[in-house]
Amino acid sequence: MKNKIYLDYAATTPIHPDVADYMYEILKDDFGNPSSIHHFGRKAKMIVEKSRKTIANYLSASIGEIFFTSGATESCHTIFYSCIEDLKVERIISSQAEHHCTTHTLEEIQKRFPSLEVILLATDDCGRISDELLKSTLAKSTKKSLVSLMHGNNEIGTMHDLKSMGQICLEHNAYFMVDAAQTFGKYPIDVNECNISFLTASAHKLFGPKGTGLLYINGNNIIKPLFLGGSQERNMRSGTENVHGIAGFAKATELAIAEMDKRNQALSQIKNYTKEKLSSLKDISFNGCTEYAMNHVLSVSFPPSEKSDLIMFNLDIAGICASSGSACSSGVEHDSHVLQAIGHDPNRKTIRFSFSHETETSDIDYLVDTLKIICA
Repeated sequence: MKNKIYLDYAATTPIHPDVADYMYEILKDDFGNPSSIHHFGRKAKMIVEKSRKTIANYLSASIGEIFFTSGATESCHTIFYSCIEDLKVERIISSQAEHHCTTHTLEEIQKRFPSLEVILLATDDCGRISDELLKSTLAKSTKKSLVSLMHGNNEIGTMHDLKSMGQICLEHNAYFMVDAAQTFGKYPIDVNECNISFLTASAHKLFGPKGTGLLYINGNNIIKPLFLGGSQERNMRSGTENVHGIAGFAKATELAIAEMDKRNQALSQIKNYTKEKLSSLKDISFNGCTEYAMNHVLSVSFPPSEKSDLIMFNLDIAGICASSGSACSSGVEHDSHVLQAIGHDPNRKTIRFSFSHETETSDIDYLVDTLKIICA
């Protein structure tokens, strides 16, 4: 057995060795400021623009529509505030099961813009918004609207159909924003085919570096920057570019694209194996969708008992790293807002196990053997 078994890949991933090596070479040799016109500056600029092209090609976007940020949270903030101030959005429609970078930001935005209408749609017991509910909500008002939804839910793994949701937004003349933090590089995403207005992602979710993210802005949407100062990122985000981080993001994306089918096959197999093995435990259930769900996330609901509150603690003692709900709320003792949204029984304990394409069946065997002892 390994010293530690990591089953929390939805929280973050270790950096891929090839990405780390590539970033080290840039840190060592290509230290120039991309805004400088001399050799070192031009070299750094070339690295940034090559990375932008890689990201753009994956999304079927124009290179002029890709902007690098510190992460998906910054990207989300930029979209929300800019849509209100620059695109005159009067209504934001999201769901009750979104990431906190959406729900908490919308709470604050409502305080700052009292006239803004914020609607958090109820989900079904799988965590999805139905097409009919989105259609009827958009049809209730002619207000200029932004629909903001996660592609894949970070806690329970449920996915939305981007093409279907994008078509509904198109029919109702609404902007469509996609939080792709959990799905970027794991599934094909075509921003044009899906009518996506804005998209956010973070490098550290796909074996890239922390502190680097992206913001896709459809070229028809003209917004002002959130940060002012310099002219970086074509005047959209001031501040000297994180050259090695951006390069690492692109390298991680290249590797993810090249291995997408292989990785997903391995993830599907390990997820199914985990479900099969866990089903041997008494009164185990799984949260989220079974048919349309991400391969790397499995949300497991344990029956109430005197020992259930100590499952996470005992797993950690046994060298198994997992998460109680999402990593952002792993310290809470009550059901997360996502579990509440799907009607999860609050008396039951939920653990999120999330996998890598390199997770081994022996890791799962040890997990299940450990849980049998913990829950006995």
